Amino acid sequence: MMKNDMKTEIRYACESDREFWFTLDRHLSFAEFQKKVRDQQAYVLFADGAPVGILRYQLFWDNTPFCTLLYVKENVQRRGFGKTLTEHWESEMRSNGYRSVLVSTRADESAQNFYRFAGYSDCGSLILPDQPTELFLRKSLPGQE
Repeated sequence: MMKNDMKTEIRYACESDREFWFTLDRHLSFAEFQKKVRDQQAYVLFADGAPVGILRYQLFWDNTPFCTLLYVKENVQRRGFGKTLTEHWESEMRSNGYRSVLVSTRADESAQNFYRFAGYSDCGSLILPDQPTELFLRKSLPGQE
């Protein structure tokens, strides 16, 4: 990981982030983006005032925060921004009373290594026809009983 000495800020996504959001997220519909903004289930990370990363989540089983997308612009990857964004989300979920969080990634993607290094443990998988296996990983949030 390269050293990062940029000033970062993370805030909930808002309507004015839409153009940037869709440069990184090609899976979310416009209507779902609006719901994420409304429900405050999406974040934008800024470095030195410029947007560089996004994270969105939902509640799995209506009670477990599940990160459905974490993405940092390619030209600034491996500088700790993904870690910063993930830790911010985990901290907020902990302060909201959640005991654990979930993430998933395809088995053919290197993100699984990122999550394992961040303390996530494998907890299952989903196999769909003609697609790589989707790996599910879980992390307990310390401080919750």
